[in-house]
Amino acid sequence: MRDRVTEKTPAVLRVALDVPMRRLFDYLPPQGASDASPQMADLLAGTAPLAVAPGQRVRVPFGRQRLVGLVVGEAAGSELPPDRLKPVLSVLDSEPMLDRSALELIQWAADYYHHPIGEVVAAAIPKALREGAATVATEQVWTLTPAGEEALAAGEPRRAPKQKQALELLGLHKELTSSAFASLLEGWQEPVRALSKRGWAVSFERAAQINEVARPAPSAPSQRHELVPEQRTAVDRIVSSIGRFSAFVLHGITGSGKTEVYLQVVEQVLARGQRALVLVPEIGLTPQLVERFADRFQVPLSVLHSALTDTERLDAWRAAFSGHAKIVLGTRSAVFAPVRDLGVIVVDEEHDASYKQHEGGFRYSARDLAVVRAQQAGVPVVLGSATPALETLHNVNTGRYEKLTLPRRAAQAVPPRTALIDLRVNAVDGGISTPAINAIQRHLEQDGQVLVFLNRRGYAPTLLCTACGWVAPCKDCDARLTVHRALDRLRCHHCGADAPLPTRCTQCGFAVKPVGQGTERIEETLARLFPTLPLVRLDRDVVRRRGDMEEAMARMHSGEARILVGTQMVTKGHHFPNVTLVVVLNADQGLFSTDFRAPERLAQTLIQVAGRAGRSEKPGEVLIQTEFPEHPLLNNLLNEGYDGFAAAALSEREQASWPPFSRLAAIRDSAPTAEAALEFLREARALRVPPRNVQMRGPVPAAMAKRAGRYHAQLLLESSDRASLHRFLNVWLPEVEQLKSARRVRWALDVDPIELF
Repeated sequence: MRDRVTEKTPAVLRVALDVPMRRLFDYLPPQGASDASPQMADLLAGTAPLAVAPGQRVRVPFGRQRLVGLVVGEAAGSELPPDRLKPVLSVLDSEPMLDRSALELIQWAADYYHHPIGEVVAAAIPKALREGAATVATEQVWTLTPAGEEALAAGEPRRAPKQKQALELLGLHKELTSSAFASLLEGWQEPVRALSKRGWAVSFERAAQINEVARPAPSAPSQRHELVPEQRTAVDRIVSSIGRFSAFVLHGITGSGKTEVYLQVVEQVLARGQRALVLVPEIGLTPQLVERFADRFQVPLSVLHSALTDTERLDAWRAAFSGHAKIVLGTRSAVFAPVRDLGVIVVDEEHDASYKQHEGGFRYSARDLAVVRAQQAGVPVVLGSATPALETLHNVNTGRYEKLTLPRRAAQAVPPRTALIDLRVNAVDGGISTPAINAIQRHLEQDGQVLVFLNRRGYAPTLLCTACGWVAPCKDCDARLTVHRALDRLRCHHCGADAPLPTRCTQCGFAVKPVGQGTERIEETLARLFPTLPLVRLDRDVVRRRGDMEEAMARMHSGEARILVGTQMVTKGHHFPNVTLVVVLNADQGLFSTDFRAPERLAQTLIQVAGRAGRSEKPGEVLIQTEFPEHPLLNNLLNEGYDGFAAAALSEREQASWPPFSRLAAIRDSAPTAEAALEFLREARALRVPPRNVQMRGPVPAAMAKRAGRYHAQLLLESSDRASLHRFLNVWLPEVEQLKSARRVRWALDVDPIELF
């Protein structure tokens, strides 16, 4: 019966819609040009029904809604009977907005991360395109008709001064866009419409000029730096692979000139008439890298990141789509950017956790997708870092990736001298030990700059009553409120809860005091110790508006600020040539965590922040405060560097069967009650017995079970074989979706999670 229905059913379009359902939706082709958008009329007129190609957007009926979807394929028939299939309402694109390789990447991502393909498409394109905006911007252009030229010559119109002024402007400029008219003549619309009615002016549409986003002012191209032998080897190896897939790990110590390698590789790609895609982990790193590329190459750049407005993001996407942009640079979602004639992909700071989307719906790794995209496109991908992820180094060890090493700093700078400060035997003033204070004084007297690192913002992490022991709690989280003294507020850094800062204990009325240090308190201490020297703080509390980061960086680069206090923001990619001392105030976070990735993250942070010291001619010094100076991780880093740490950490991971020697997936949920969160996961686990090489662990409450008023829990799946894990997910997830309890919780699947409860 099904075969007979399929034979009689017209050919259908398979459409991806931005809805939380793991399926495509079948629609009939549009009924004709009259139902199509204007730009599609010519395409559909007189053609066969399947004139619509994969990669084009269509507007379709969906229940009572009209949604914009993406055609991802076509089929000879549908499982639905013909009378239930509805036709596409209109076609929005005259050509595919996503080509075959882009569709393949989206399909691969949907399959690998077991996520609805419509939501993957939504993550890959700007919001304006999801709402139906054109892929190519157009502008209205006005020009004179022959009758208008005669009227102008005759001095017409004599009794309409505004019309005459508009006519004269058209005669002077020959043609004017709407935006140009607006800049030359206030209230131009009415007189120009009057000219049009009289037959003196006519308008037409053409492709608008591409707007570049966030490009610095044009300047003379910067000079290419002379490469040291290791840099030359790296450039030559990467360039020799242009035109085929190769994965390179550019492991260069901080200050070794990885960016110069990127620049010279991109130079060769551009010389071949191709384009480059460059990914950075965070928005804060974007401006300085854009500046480096803009200074070197006088070609159009397109910049994509989440801080752009919807209009700016659309403009940047259009610049890439049209081929106008020769270099596309952006954060995580830029991995999907429509870069034509792609020649190379660069992933800077590839180890950074920001490349993984670990909240919200579609949870993907931009670094891993960059490798997949390079493989599908047949181009090299460069993964650069001073502290490569252990998974990346494992791929090097197994021969999947090729490692290129930059073991020395550029410009003859030497690695900084590093030492531990034992907090058990040294006095501390406001969180800073006496040896650290003395070192800061010494470096400042020698005209150096100082960076003080503490990965904890706010004034203090706790407000304590010393009489009854009360600690200011967050009512909606299993967490304490953080003291923000400058704002006179208590805030939760997990849910955003906000309350006035009390002066008395709410339980017993005794005086309360802040306990512990945050960057705000360290700033206060340093201002007291060094009152004549300007300092700048860099954390999310002070970087709130566009330009705040750049302003802080400018003060450091100019030498106006002598001391920089910051969180994780200061550890990555920044080049401060005059910083000679780095002080790490609390290195003990992560030493005893239950998360198997915590030691790796701590080692990467310490190496990265230490790398800000001594990057120019002046020698650098790094002081690390700790209460555990004998800890193996710290001593391993000091004595053997990151390579020694990574080798030991990989050995431990292998013995414990943790990634990269196993594969993980996690189902996480949240519910109004703790029992509801666990009930759903228990029912999900009971649905099916996994194969022998797939283990289920849990469910268990999250380490912070209550967050933002909801209770969180997790069910972990682990396997030594990736294929077995994904086969099980393929059959198990559809059953999980059908559970009644699934509708009472918020849940999501995270494949290859980087954060575990």
